[in-house]
Formats: sequence, structure tokens, C-alpha cells
Amino acid sequence: MTRSPALGQARHVTLPQGEVRYVDRGTGRPVVFVHGVFVNADLWRHVVPDVAAAGFRCLTVDMPLGAHETPVRPDADLTPPGLADLIADFLDALDLRDVILVASDTGGALTQILLSRRPERVGRVVLTPSDSFGHFFPPLFKPLTQLARIPGSMRQVSALLQVKALHRTPLVFGWVAKRAFPAPITESYVRPAHRSAAIRRDVCKVVRAVHPRYTLAAAEQLRAFDKPVLLAWGDDDRMFPLRLARRLAEILPRARLVEIADSSAFVPEDQPAELVRHILAFAGVMAD
Repeated sequence: MTRSPALGQARHVTLPQGEVRYVDRGTGRPVVFVHGVFVNADLWRHVVPDVAAAGFRCLTVDMPLGAHETPVRPDADLTPPGLADLIADFLDALDLRDVILVASDTGGALTQILLSRRPERVGRVVLTPSDSFGHFFPPLFKPLTQLARIPGSMRQVSALLQVKALHRTPLVFGWVAKRAFPAPITESYVRPAHRSAAIRRDVCKVVRAVHPRYTLAAAEQLRAFDKPVLLAWGDDDRMFPLRLARRLAEILPRARLVEIADSSAFVPEDQPAELVRHILAFAGVMAD
């Protein structure tokens, strides 16, 4: 697996869903980072080094969401609950306890579902802008769920993603980050599905199964999640409006919302230093 060296040592673990790659850096209390669709562990490359340097073990999972390099089993459950279980199985397999989960985008939706199903190993949660409630996918990307039902559609989508002129349009990465990603990072996001039919199979299964009923059901259960939650939301996010964060803050018993200035959906890209500052304060200062 080729990921940014800043993330640490590449490793793999065999889960019921298949082989999953992750990157491991630092020692101490575990912090597990979860990304969304069509990106991978590289999303967290500007965040992990400073969190690890502060005395935490940072584990960044390469989720099977379309930009991964190792396909999972053909029969793996890649519905939203199945992917939430994959995260929980990852925590079980590595025997991680009192985990700080940090999630983005689709990964935030999967984290909410995890909290409603298997929260036992989670000690704290940081949600950056994420799908939630009836907003799964965001309106701009909802047609993908129907498109994924058409045979061969992911081959066409992955081919379009190779067109560099499209990368800064709203339909690709234009609305998730304020600035273009470095070319090697963009390539790590768009190349795997283009090169591998098995990766396209995985992402097709994921996208086809997305439905707001899962996030709406999870939201009802979140009222019972009594661990601290930090909502670190970009103040200029056209994908995941601040109103979603405010609704989450209302239902989560121990949630706190902070607005990250000059950031859109991918806070780890737009304002990584500010996100690190909030994560460390949340992990080390707020009392249980």
C-alpha cells in the first residue's frame, strides 16, 4: 500500500470482510481515523503527525470505499451497517480500547451507525463534516446511488475521474476542499478504481447501498450515547451545512460544536492545524 509517509507504517489485518490495510504511527491512547467515499487514508496526512507527536497512537484505516488498493471479499457486507461493523471488527481485531474515533464525510455516517450498534470500545468521538440524518449522500451526490445500479457504470465513473479538468468541479472535489490536492494525493484517490475491477465492485456495492434510513435510525440511538463528542465543522461547507452539526449537538448528550473558520467539508485538508488543536484539547482537557 502506498500512502503518505507522514501516516506511519503500513500494515494489514484480516477481518471477516477480508484484508484491510491501515497505517500506524505513534504510541499511547489509540486514535482511529475514518475517511469517506472516493478518498483514502491520505486524507489525514496533515493531522496524524502532530497528534502522534502529542503522545497518541494514530491508526488510519484504508476503508473499502473506492480509493483502497486491496479489495475485500466478494461476499463482504458493504452496506452502511456492514461497514460500521467493519470498523468495530477492526477495533476488536487489534484489541483497541477507549478509542478516540475521528471521522469525515461518509466515515462520519458510518461512525454514527457504529455508535448505535457497537460502541463498547469507543471513548470519545470527533466528527468533522459528515453525512447525517436524511443527508446521506449530500444532494449533489445522491444520483450516484441510482447510477451504481447500472451495470458498468463504475467503470465509466472511474474513467471520468481520470480527467484532471474535472477535479476542481463540484461533481468531484471542488466543493469538499478549498484548494486542489497535490497531484500524488489526487492520483491515490482516483487511480485504484480505474485500475481494478475488484475495487470497482467494492465501491459499487457501497454506493448502491447508501440510504438515509440508516443515518436516521442511528440518530434515534445517538441520544443514548453518553461519551464526549466534538463536532468540528467547517464554517463554509456547501456539502454538509452547519445545521446538521447543530442537530447532532442537540441529540448527543455530551456534544460540543466548534466552527472551523475558512474550511469546507474536508477540514483535514483546509485547516489541519486548527483541527489538530481541537482534537488535542478535546482528548486532553475535557473531563470524562
